[in-house]
Amino acid sequence: MAAQKFSPEDILIEKLNDKHDVRCFRSYEPELVDFLVEDALNNQHQNLSTTFLWFHKGSLVSYITLLTDKINLEGNLKAFFKEKGIYYKSLPALKIGRLCVHDDYLHRGLGKMMVVFAIQEATDINENKAGCRFITLDAKRNKDKSLDSIHFYRKLGFGTLKERAKGTTPMYIDTKTP
Repeated sequence: MAAQKFSPEDILIEKLNDKHDVRCFRSYEPELVDFLVEDALNNQHQNLSTTFLWFHKGSLVSYITLLTDKINLEGNLKAFFKEKGIYYKSLPALKIGRLCVHDDYLHRGLGKMMVVFAIQEATDINENKAGCRFITLDAKRNKDKSLDSIHFYRKLGFGTLKERAKGTTPMYIDTKTP
């Protein structure tokens, strides 16, 4: 039987702080656990990124780390924006630096909810603070297709900035496009 999907009402979101004990977090991607446990809070104190913890009934089920970014306009993107009268060399973005779901809560809708959260944060920045046109990220390939983040982000409407055979693939979504 499939695990029940989460709804936004099921989740409590808190900005990471000194009082959170994140050592219980588990993921099939150990580098994402290491980042959360060893680096996320320090990066936040250094104003490099902000990490949001997602809780369900008191258990840490996922986290997302956001930071500022930009997209350099090249090729098709440059032509697309030139047609719209936008002649900048780059455009502002909010980057999903890390997005991770605890192993016990995979495939229950949390990843999609966190992407929607990032889009809402970008919209808030754009409406209330500064320009922010895109969400960017670096997606990783995984041999297990059910865990392949590139496929996951493409299903959510993200485009590819550059195709790469190895490592990460830079991806983006335009927050102005429905």
